[in-house]
Amino acid sequence: MIRHIRETVARRRGVELESGFTLIELLIVIVVLGILAATVVFALSGVTSQSATAACQSDAKSYEVAVSAYADSPTNTTNAQPTTTSQLTGTAFGGPFLHTAANNTAYAIAIANSTAGDTGAASGVNNWTGTPALPTPSTTATQVYVLDKEDATPAWVAYDSESATNGCNSKNL
Repeated sequence: MIRHIRETVARRRGVELESGFTLIELLIVIVVLGILAATVVFALSGVTSQSATAACQSDAKSYEVAVSAYADSPTNTTNAQPTTTSQLTGTAFGGPFLHTAANNTAYAIAIANSTAGDTGAASGVNNWTGTPALPTPSTTATQVYVLDKEDATPAWVAYDSESATNGCNSKNL
């Protein structure tokens, strides 16, 4: 419509019309692209936190399975529980039960049991200051713990795959 008006005015003046876009057409395109970009950013804003939570749950579940496999290994005649992550990644009792320790910038995972106390076996906390001491579990079974590194006051939370609040559902993950 605007182009038609421009052509009519140009014919009346006897001037040849130059081809191109008007300022209004360019502004409309820019506004439409801005709306599309805002929609995409809004739609993807929660995806990163969901992926960090899923990675945390996956890694914690891997630790939980590795701890059980270590204790239930046929060559582990005493059914001893692991006390460090290195025992899970090592070759004891037919291992490794865990191929690599989790190492993520958003969370850390550790194992501890009441007989070993604070083992310092936290993985993913290397070269990270402010790591609180691991709690001592109430049972002799090895417990998997998760820590949110982004939290203002980080604390180890016992991972429980049966529970909805399992340490990986922190507000920062």
